[in-house]
Order: sequence, then C-alpha cells, then structure tokens
Amino acid sequence: MLQSYLKIALRTLWKHRTHTLINVVGLAVASAACLLLFLTASFHLSFDRFHTKAGRIFQPYFLATDRDGSEKQNGSMPHPLLPALKAEFPEVEGVTRIRWSSGGVRYGDKTFSKMVRSCDPDFLTMFTFPMVKGEAKTALNDLGNVVISQNMAKDVFGKEDPMGKTLLLNQSGSWKNFVVTGILSDFPDNSTEQYDAFIRTENAAEYQTYKADWSHSDSGMYIMLAQSADRQAFEKKLEAFMQKYMGPSMKERQTNGYAKNSRGQQISLLLEPLTDVHFNTDLGGGGQGISKTYVYALLLIGLFILAIACINFINLTIAQSVTRSREVGVRKSLGAGQGQLMGQVWGETGLLCLVSLVLGLVLAYGLMPEFNKLLRTHLSLASFLTPTALLAIGGGLLVVTLVVGGYPSWVVARFNAVEVLKGKLQLNRPGLLRNALIVTQFTIACLLTACTLVMVQQLGYLHKKPLGLNQDQVISIPIGSDLDSQTALRQLRNQLAGKPGVVSVSGTGVNIGNGLDGNNSRYMYGFMYNKRELLCDWLRVDFDYLKTMQIKLLAGRDFNPAFSTDSSMAVLVSQRFAKQMGDANPIGKFIQPDSAKGKFQVVGVVADFNLYSLHRKAEPLVLHLDKNMALGYLLVRVAPQNLTEAMETVKAAWKTIAPKQEFNGSFVSENTERWYRKEQRLSTIFTTAAGIAILLSCMGLFAVALISIEQRTKEIGVRKVLGASVGSLVALLSKDFLRLVGVAIVLATPLAWWAMRNWLGDFAYKISMPWWVFALTGGLAVVIAFVTIAFQSVRAALMNPVKSLRSE
Repeated sequence: MLQSYLKIALRTLWKHRTHTLINVVGLAVASAACLLLFLTASFHLSFDRFHTKAGRIFQPYFLATDRDGSEKQNGSMPHPLLPALKAEFPEVEGVTRIRWSSGGVRYGDKTFSKMVRSCDPDFLTMFTFPMVKGEAKTALNDLGNVVISQNMAKDVFGKEDPMGKTLLLNQSGSWKNFVVTGILSDFPDNSTEQYDAFIRTENAAEYQTYKADWSHSDSGMYIMLAQSADRQAFEKKLEAFMQKYMGPSMKERQTNGYAKNSRGQQISLLLEPLTDVHFNTDLGGGGQGISKTYVYALLLIGLFILAIACINFINLTIAQSVTRSREVGVRKSLGAGQGQLMGQVWGETGLLCLVSLVLGLVLAYGLMPEFNKLLRTHLSLASFLTPTALLAIGGGLLVVTLVVGGYPSWVVARFNAVEVLKGKLQLNRPGLLRNALIVTQFTIACLLTACTLVMVQQLGYLHKKPLGLNQDQVISIPIGSDLDSQTALRQLRNQLAGKPGVVSVSGTGVNIGNGLDGNNSRYMYGFMYNKRELLCDWLRVDFDYLKTMQIKLLAGRDFNPAFSTDSSMAVLVSQRFAKQMGDANPIGKFIQPDSAKGKFQVVGVVADFNLYSLHRKAEPLVLHLDKNMALGYLLVRVAPQNLTEAMETVKAAWKTIAPKQEFNGSFVSENTERWYRKEQRLSTIFTTAAGIAILLSCMGLFAVALISIEQRTKEIGVRKVLGASVGSLVALLSKDFLRLVGVAIVLATPLAWWAMRNWLGDFAYKISMPWWVFALTGGLAVVIAFVTIAFQSVRAALMNPVKSLRSE
C-alpha cells in the first residue's frame, strides 16, 4: 500500500513538474531564510540565560527626568551604593561593581592588550563563568589578585601553569604587580559581560577619592537577590533607601524645577533583569545592546517568507485539484475512502516539504558564512544541532506539512465520484480562501518593500546630515595602553611636521565613530551651577582639536599654548551647555564639576556637534585639556588630494613611535558609517526579504494565473469568435488578480507606516515619512503583478479559437 502511494505521488509530481519545481524552490528558499533568521534571533534571545542564577541577578539603574521632562536611564552607580545595599538588605545575596580597567598586560619581555575588568569578589560566585583553576569564593580576596581567562592564559603563558605567576597590569599609566589566583573558562558568545581578566574594583586610581561620594557615578553594577525576594517589592523598599542616602540631591532637583519621573519620584533606583540587559540600548548591554524589536523583526521576516511559500503551495495544490478529479473519481468508485484520499495528497505534501527542507538546510549552511558577516552572528554547524534548533526544524516541518496539505487534501477528497466520472464537475469561481491568500502574500511583499525604501531614505539622511564637524580626511589612531598618550602625541607631531598633505594633528579621549579597535567610551559629569543641575559629556582634547575637526568657534577663543593655565583650568563649552548654564555670556565664568578637580574657566563657546551617533541629540559638551586624563586617540587631518599616500605617511610615522604595536588607524568618515551598521544590516535583510517575497509571490501568481487561464480556455475562444479584442481579453484575465493586488496595497500601507514610524522613533534626527514611498510601492506591485500574468494572458488571447473549441 505504502509503495503504491509513493509511486502515485512521484508520478503525479513529475506530471506537474513545473508546479512541483515552484513549490520546492519556494519552500527551500523560505526554509533557508527562516532557519537562518530563527537561529540569529534565538542567539540574541539566549543572551545571559546560561547563568544558573540569571533569574535572580539584576542590573540597577537610576530613572530620572532631564530639564525638558523626558525620562532617562543611567546605569552608572556610585561606589558607596555597594556597601550600603549589603548592610541594609539581607535579601541581597551578592552585589558587584563592574567596569573597564586599563588593558595593558606585561609578562617578561612581552606586552599584550587585553580586556581587563574590575569587579568585586561576589562576581565570581554570582555568574556562571566556571573556574578551571582556583576557588571562586577566594580568588579575588586580595587587592593584588588577578583572575584570567583560558584564552589569556594561553596567549600570555603558553604551556606554563599561570597559577601563582606575577603579571604587570597598566593601571592609569603605572604598572602594578598582580598574582594569578584563578583561571576562568572563556565567556560564551551570548554573554553580555566579556573579559580577559578581572581585578578588584579598589585598584582604580580614583577609588579612594570617590569611595564615599554618592554624587560621583562611574561603575556598572549587578545585584543578586535571594530566591524568596520579589523584584517589585525590593524596588519599593529602595524608595526609602534613596531618600536616606540621596535625599538632599533629590530635594535640590525638586527645588530647581525638575519634574518627577513616571513613578512619582525625583530619582528612582530600579532593577533590570539580567536576561533583559542585552536588549536595553539605554543601559548599553555591555556595548552590545540591541533592541528586542530588531530581534522580533528577524523572526517576523522569516515567518513572512515562509508564509508566502506556504500560500503558493496551497493555491497551486487547490488549483491543480481539478486536473486530478478523474483520478479521485476512479479511486472512489474502486472503494477508496475519504481518509485514504486525504492521506495520499497529504503524503505528497509531506514528501515535497521534506525535500524542500533538506535543500533549505543545504542552502542555509552554504549561505551561513556570508550571513554571519552580515549580521555579526556566530552561527556554525553546531547551531543547527542544538536541541532547540532540532525541535524547531522538526516542529516546523510538521506544522508546514499539516498547514499546506490539510485544506487541499480535504478539497480533493470531497469530490463527488459520480459527477466526476460523468464529466459534470463544475468549477466554482475562485473562492474567498484563494483570494485571501493572494492578498496576504502581496500585502507582506508590499509591507517589506515599503519598509526597505523608508530605511534606505533614513540611512541616506544619516550619512548626509552634518555633524557639526568635518569628519572627512581625518585619520583616527588608537593609542593603546602601552604608550604615554601625551608623549605619543608630541612624537607624532614631530614626525609629521612639514610633511606634505598633513594639515594638523591633535588628540581626543573619545573616538568619533567606531574605530578598528572596537572600543567605545564616554565620560559624563552632572553637577550644580547657580542652582541649576548641569549634565554634560566631559571630553578630553588637545591643542588644535577645533582646527583638526573643523569645529566652529562662536565666541571667546580656542585653547592656546601661550596661555599656561589652559592645560589645567580652561574649558570650551558647546552652545547647548552654554544654554544650560543660563548666562547670557558664559565667557569668563567658572564651573566646578568635581570638588577634587577644582574650578574651570570657560574661555570659548563652540557650535554644537555630534560626538555620538544621530540616534540621540547632540548633548551639552565641555572640552578640556586636563593632563590627568589620558588621551585615547590621535587625530590627523590630511589634505584631500591623495588620501592613500597620506595614510601611508601617517602609518610610517606611527611605526617609528610604536614599532611593536599594530597600526589601527582609520578615517573618521569610515568610523561614523559604523555607527549605523545595525540599521544597515536590517535594511539589507529587509531588501533581501522583500526581493524573496516578491519573487515567491510572483511565482505563485504566475502558476495560479496559468491554471486559471487554462480552465477558461473555451470561454476565451467563445469571446474571440464573438469579436473580443486581444486587449479586452488581457484586461478580462488580469483585472481579477490586479484587484487583489490593489487590496493588498491598501492593507500594507498603514501597516508599513506604523512600523516605520516606530522604527524612526529610535532616532533623534530622522526624515519625515515620505508619502511617495507608499505610492512607489503600490505602483511597483501593480506593474510586477501585471507583467507576471500578462505573458500568459496575451498568449491565451492570441490562441486560435478553433483549437480551444474543437472538442465542443
């Protein structure tokens, strides 16, 4: 019996091989796309879930309003918060501060650049980063201890046993000895916290200054609650805690007219679950923050593509059902039951789905390397073999087989054997289901196309919008942790002095854009000035910064080596900061961001410029030359005539200064483009998905139109005999399908508008929603649909009516 079913299935599929090919190709492409997107979304959704205590670990953050009343989250915590939480709340089982430290590591005569993090001892017991050697409870008991990763142990020590060995770590410009007391397993790819080594928080140079200062925040933090503790109840307790320790600051904010936050407080201390940290772009997600909307968009796109392929399958199977009516009639007359007939059609469906899945898996594996580059994921063969992936693949095959085979098999099995064998089986006009399915797939195709066009417009706008500085022809060079930044800047100036094509040289503490070193940093200050709370980015620069970046000076003067105090107490402020101050003329005024730093005098006002991406508005800025803060990057403006030669000149000069250090210089214009890599990747995905959706929709429409026209051959012949023109026949055969496409356009337009309005909401600077995008999408859909069915329509209209009516 089974062998007979298989022979019939293969014979039927071969007989209708064009439609079979359309179904197999469509499902294979859809399966590959869906699988890759599913695995990527699954990777992001799995972040930090490998920690056995993940459900009890939280990242605290402050929630407050700024002067315009908008709420902001701040994950930077003051140092005294840790001991206060431990002392006042018995339900706090663990708490750790965590921050980046210097990355310079030296062993023997070798120097390495590594991710050195500072934390507290609880970190090793809170998080599930297994200890390969050493004890998690005691490994960081001493300030001179360091715990390193397996990868760092291999790089630094080779085959030596690192335990008990002494390393030199660069701490704020000075090298200190640390003893290796533990080796951690390497962090997995889906970990927010990444590291090469951990040392104690107290090793930070400024720790002693700020360890009791509630107004100074510079560390991230994690809290682990007891199993019996409730997050909401604990957050409620934190309200009284905040009043106790930060009451004066909150009262001062209220006096100065700051609005309360959504919880009715000036400042709230709240908890973000560890499993959500990766998706909180405001708190940063360890430098990898990504919106959940982005992840869900990947899932939806995959499901959309799969849905279109399934719709094609259903429509083609139903349309073909009439050609199988005599087979069904004969088999019913010979005693075949309805269940057997349904099983036959369902078996054919399952066979096609299985073949499509196998081809889809092969296609997905072949595309995986390029897909990883595009989305910066880490998919591998092992990703396909995880229990979750295997369950999804098996479940997906079962669901698709049931969905695409269920209704068509039911339709075929309900044919009346007597009517079929008498040749009286009449075709009804296309039903609601077929029309709904065609509308659905073209709605998806139009939705993806419109979203793609809006994304392309926004990305073009971001690249063209002025930042308030000139990013072109500027080379940014990471200094690294092995060099003294001021010495490196002086030497580079000397090396490039008089070189043709070099315009100016300067330095900065914060890179503009994402450089090749992959590091991001930000230093902010909040302080009071004339009873006004000021918040600003505190930017370390050097002489000629304005000249190098071509930033406009609006009032006062630039930094000048002729003024000896400029290196210690002079600052330049941006327009927004000057407005925050509330003074008509801020030149000559003094600000004091920190009692330990003393006062700074405003000597100039510069035009606002975007130090960070256009996702956020240009924040108030203070530029200073404080030598106690190291520079992170050297900036070289070059002439535009020969950029390649200029880069080589700078590279040669750098090799003279740091012969053992890799040159990671890059143009700032390239760095700023990397700001929008996530949006660019999403746009590429939407573009690809829209192309696949349109292709699959057209394949399905072509096949359905072909079958529909074949079934109306005699009607076309009669109309031609009665004088119908070719144009009228083409219009007759096309109008029903084009009407469905029109309905799809009407449905897709508001959906695309709503989706893109929400997506654009992530940008402080954005385009107005372009109406022509939706008009263009609709026009393209109509043209593509008409071209798809026009060939068959014209061919049918030109057919000799004698052939079509010969059997009458």
